[in-house]
Amino acid sequence: MSTWVEEYRRKLTTPDKAVGVVKSGDWIIYSYAANTLPVLDLALAKRTPELRDIQLLAGVSMRPHAVVKADPRGEHFTWDCVHFSVIDRKYYEMGRAFYVPLRYSEVPRYILENISHIDVFMVQVSPMDQHGNFNFGPTISHYPAAAEKAKIVIVEVNEDMPIAHGGYGNYIHVSEVDYIVEGGHTGMPQIPTTPITDVDRKIAQYVLDDLRDGDCIQLGIGAMPNALGQMIAASDLKDLGVHTEMLVDSYVDMWEAGRISGRKKQIDKGRMVYTFAGGTQKLYDFIHNNPQVAGYPVDYTNDRFIASRNDNLVSINNALEIDLSGQVCSETIGPRMISGAGGQLDFVDAAYNSKGGRSFICMESTFTDAEGKRHSRIRPLLTEGAVVTDTRPMVQYVATEYGMANLKGGTTWQRAERLIGLAHPDFREDLIKEAEKLKIWRRSNK
Repeated sequence: MSTWVEEYRRKLTTPDKAVGVVKSGDWIIYSYAANTLPVLDLALAKRTPELRDIQLLAGVSMRPHAVVKADPRGEHFTWDCVHFSVIDRKYYEMGRAFYVPLRYSEVPRYILENISHIDVFMVQVSPMDQHGNFNFGPTISHYPAAAEKAKIVIVEVNEDMPIAHGGYGNYIHVSEVDYIVEGGHTGMPQIPTTPITDVDRKIAQYVLDDLRDGDCIQLGIGAMPNALGQMIAASDLKDLGVHTEMLVDSYVDMWEAGRISGRKKQIDKGRMVYTFAGGTQKLYDFIHNNPQVAGYPVDYTNDRFIASRNDNLVSINNALEIDLSGQVCSETIGPRMISGAGGQLDFVDAAYNSKGGRSFICMESTFTDAEGKRHSRIRPLLTEGAVVTDTRPMVQYVATEYGMANLKGGTTWQRAERLIGLAHPDFREDLIKEAEKLKIWRRSNK
């Protein structure tokens, strides 16, 4: 019997005993993205009445949490969230979730330098291998930093978790773990593909027309990037590379269609680089034991100086609104949180600083509110309370269903003119009038 198996057995415990180490006032790094904690979450929820002021650092939730259901008023657990998914947004609407403003690339540093203490790190992992390693599966992100900082590390073993190759930082050794809980076969969260509209396809086409063989692709989350991935798969592009934050199903589509080789990359040649993944089972099956896929901590994937070493890095992301000066909001509707900053600014910056790189912010020109009224996403000024995700000097290409424009190097009047040209025709005259009031419209403009 190996030393590691003996150590595993010594540290193996029940879910209830593992969460018994949690005490009131603790800070816990909790579930993130596809690495959920269905077993430990239920066990911790049972302790709700006896605990107070527990801070749970989490994000991009892909399954509901028992601790939130057990504490609907937030009297015991506080949900501190680095990026909102649909589930986290529901917690926010309940008054249960609070956002942590950040640049995703800096999260490991925040953990190591800016959070005074981490008492417990709970993480879902794959079964231990013969060398004593637990694999983090589809989520590497900030986990190595969390393991380094935490006083106590508890792993929940999921028999269904894919084994993800790295990079580095994609595993934790049994010697670094304090408690092991066997979760059995708890599956992986399935994130269905967002339905694609004709408008999504039209916007995606503008970006597709700009893509070239050998580009290195980063796609954000949402229907439009997914539409672009499908359209790339159906195109005749070749030798594309991947250096991204989130790996999603559309990358599998592109790879299966022969569009991705990674041969033209300057770093991690031939490998699809990411920091976390979420999608359907085909994505998890693709990741499993696949040496062409490399998971890294987020301070590698999203670092401007590292990502931009790849030539022709192309960043494609969504936004909620943009003002006539080029300020982009991708996080809120007014003061209401929708998602978060995530790594959008990281990749907007990295793509522009890549040799031959381009950055695209894509959005439908309008949205319809709950009362059925249509509004323009291109506005004179950002909605009151809206936050700036991408500052105006950072933004390069903007695309709607009415076209695409490059804002880099543009004067305020040129930016206004180009953005109004991307707005829905019903709103253009009003936008011109507002631009005149803001003194960013030349009289010679039409």
